[in-house]
Amino acid sequence: MLMLKDNLQEVESRVSEACMRADRSRDEVLLIAVSKTKPVEMVREIYEAGVRDFGENHPQEIREKFPEFPSDTNWHMIGHLQTNKVKYIIERACMVHSVDSIHLAEAISKAAIKCRRCMPVLAEVNMAKEASKYGIMPEDTEDFVRQLAVLPGIHVEGLMTIAPYTENAEENRIYFRDMKKLFVDIREKNIDNVNIQHLSMGMTGDFEVAIEEGATMIRVGTGIFGARNYH
Repeated sequence: MLMLKDNLQEVESRVSEACMRADRSRDEVLLIAVSKTKPVEMVREIYEAGVRDFGENHPQEIREKFPEFPSDTNWHMIGHLQTNKVKYIIERACMVHSVDSIHLAEAISKAAIKCRRCMPVLAEVNMAKEASKYGIMPEDTEDFVRQLAVLPGIHVEGLMTIAPYTENAEENRIYFRDMKKLFVDIREKNIDNVNIQHLSMGMTGDFEVAIEEGATMIRVGTGIFGARNYH
């Protein structure tokens, strides 16, 4: 029972130290516990330890876990979202981090209007231009954000990226730095109906570097819950 809380404390202290190194307040960084594939009991343990923000890759898991937790729990959709699965998350997710096409954005817009809500979204950027990853190319991001901005029922609140998997977190610093530049650049355009405030980047292997380079949201799964059992 103690193990998960110990993991969380270890992650928390690493987050705090990274914030100190970057001369940032700890309050500037939201820790999202990535609970994908993890059972409700494990997620509840982390909830009871004080975490309120959880990230899921699969819409069905948000649908299943949502009723098991109090209303102050925030479910972030962080994985690739298919348009036919939008219905599972539209009234349950607090934000979609992974908007990577106009087609998906239109599906979210339509579903959000139907249930009379405005869904906060982040534009997913493939900063490292990896063929295996989803996301908009960096040079296309501003145009993409402008296209999202005119859709009703969604509100663009920032950018997200998934950096390459690497054993050496320093190798991803350049991508995080470039993401911060892109984030600032788009924010300074003051696009109507866009409030660029969140920069979601950094995972278990590289979140400290991401914080040093300006992340406002980090997505940590293995560091808190341990290695995953994929099914």
